[in-house]
Amino acid sequence: MRILAWLARALVFFVLFAFALNNQHEVTLKWFFGAESRAPMVFIVLVVFALGCALGALAMVPSWWRHRRRAALREATDTPAPVTDAGPASEPLPAHPPREGL
Repeated sequence: MRILAWLARALVFFVLFAFALNNQHEVTLKWFFGAESRAPMVFIVLVVFALGCALGALAMVPSWWRHRRRAALREATDTPAPVTDAGPASEPLPAHPPREGL
């Protein structure tokens, strides 16, 4: 199954690479008030894609903040489970596991 996934990724890469090679001719962008700029089409497509990704992430920020506030509120209102006394050497477990790599 991993081989099929890597073959699919390679296929997508080569299709996009061929698309970029076929669109190297220069394009003129006509802005407002008669301004224009020239660039290879592949760069324009790349810039528009990057702007779309950035705007999509920015559109999700309010939702992320709302979910973080709800999670923090839920964590603050939850009461921890009672810890049973297993002896003097036992320590209570942390509320959640350590987050490594973040």
